[in-house]
Amino acid sequence: MDSATDSPAPPSITSFVALGDSFTEGMSDLLPDGGYRGWADLLAARLAARTDGFRYANLAVRGKLIRQIAEEQVDVAAAMGADLVTLVGGLNDVLRPKCDMGRVCGLLEESVAKLAPECRHLVLMRSPGRRGPVLERYRARMEHLFDFIDDLAERHGALVVDLYGCEALGDPRMWADDRLHLTAEGHERVAEAVWQRLGHEAEADWHAALPPAVLPGWYARRVADLRFTRRHLLPWIGRRLTGRSSGDGLTPKRPDLAPLDPAVDRGRYSAPDLAPLACDDTP
Repeated sequence: MDSATDSPAPPSITSFVALGDSFTEGMSDLLPDGGYRGWADLLAARLAARTDGFRYANLAVRGKLIRQIAEEQVDVAAAMGADLVTLVGGLNDVLRPKCDMGRVCGLLEESVAKLAPECRHLVLMRSPGRRGPVLERYRARMEHLFDFIDDLAERHGALVVDLYGCEALGDPRMWADDRLHLTAEGHERVAEAVWQRLGHEAEADWHAALPPAVLPGWYARRVADLRFTRRHLLPWIGRRLTGRSSGDGLTPKRPDLAPLDPAVDRGRYSAPDLAPLACDDTP
């Protein structure tokens, strides 16, 4: 269960390292300075508010495949010896036309085997999926991956946060206009989900349903489709054809396990209370 109702007192966490791709980097929870916040930053702020001297690192970089996460982030994170480590990866592989699921699962297993002994709490996730044709096309692969993650967690004593099973997080209105990344509201709900899975008392209902959707008209849907194609789909296809990634040349936003002062970083990391999203014209 994700609720902390019947759980023992939450663990004391003095340090947190987040590993992964764009989901953990925080896209598309955009900040005024052009950077991204995201669920991991929000969770770190909550933990920092409870613990003096709290330290946080975020090694995630957009576009990373599980091989790159395993090679570039796992050993670095294991050496940090943090109390809490989150590992979310493999979905970029799954969503590619050709995917060796055996290789993806093998790299995940190697990563978990390295991380689990070096931290007090390892958290894995069943990633959320936006309802629509893309989810249906890759559903079998995703569920294969998530079943394997459940098995890994059981064997290595890790926790799993089931975002995939949350109906609200599948609502298209919870996703940015690139249709690949969560909105700020979505990231706030993920932070709440992990918070509760760690045993903390609920501060909001991250499963709360959105208000009934008002379907936009045909013209508005076509305009949104054209905007999505121009801004997001065509550049994505171009990167695939040329072997490039959105994360090429980028470094992690918090590469070191360093203090996080909630008083100083409040504007960057704090989040408002969860509230139901208003309906918009997102198809």
